[in-house]
Amino acid sequence: MQASHVVSRRTTSRRIGSRAAAAAAVAGVTVLTLSAPAFAHVTVQPEGTAAKGGYAVVDFKVPNERDNASTTRLEVNFPASHPLASVMPEPLAGWSVKVTKTKLDQPLALHGRKINEVVSKVTWTADGKGIQPGYFQKFPLSIGALPENTGQLVFKAVQTYSNKEVVRWIEVPQEGQEEPENPAPVLELSAAADDHHGSVNAQDASDRTGETGTTPTTTDPGGSDTTARVLGATGIAVGLAGVAYGVFAGRRRTTA
Repeated sequence: MQASHVVSRRTTSRRIGSRAAAAAAVAGVTVLTLSAPAFAHVTVQPEGTAAKGGYAVVDFKVPNERDNASTTRLEVNFPASHPLASVMPEPLAGWSVKVTKTKLDQPLALHGRKINEVVSKVTWTADGKGIQPGYFQKFPLSIGALPENTGQLVFKAVQTYSNKEVVRWIEVPQEGQEEPENPAPVLELSAAADDHHGSVNAQDASDRTGETGTTPTTTDPGGSDTTARVLGATGIAVGLAGVAYGVFAGRRRTTA
């Protein structure tokens, strides 16, 4: 009788364990399914840093959320409360771009010049198939000067599909609240840089973009020199360790 009770208990425990594992697996799949859309909206991220008062290259990342349609159009609206004097798109293969400007009530100052109008909207339209199901696309812009009186910029975006469906990413996320269903892209700004040029110098960006038609990148002149010094110091340390080990081993052999 005792043996049969033991077997029965073991069988029951196994069944309970199997059911618990199955329930956990189902719960895991459910969590993944429910959380997946949160990662599928239009977002904006800087290439490097986006410092207050400086300039930056930012990428609007657009995933295709549909299985039966492609993304063929993206419209990004700029915040009227914080107008940007300089906005330059990078040529993007397979897409045509339209920059819409609006006049300002009060001009902005940029490098000693008065700016009477700023970019209010940038629209990309696919020349071909666009962003197909299972893919995403980055849309880069060089922007500045970034405002110093706010910690973030909100860009409202409109995504259009080949089946004419339109998704408006225009809901502004609120601190302390759950993320809205269609959140607008938000660019977080870091503390102001000492030289107020951020990751990309505006004048240099304008010059190089005009010459080559591509977005400039930022390099660190001292980066290679610092790397060389670190590698050199590491090599010396390894060499000294090898010499010390050789002397120690020789003494052991002599003593033996």
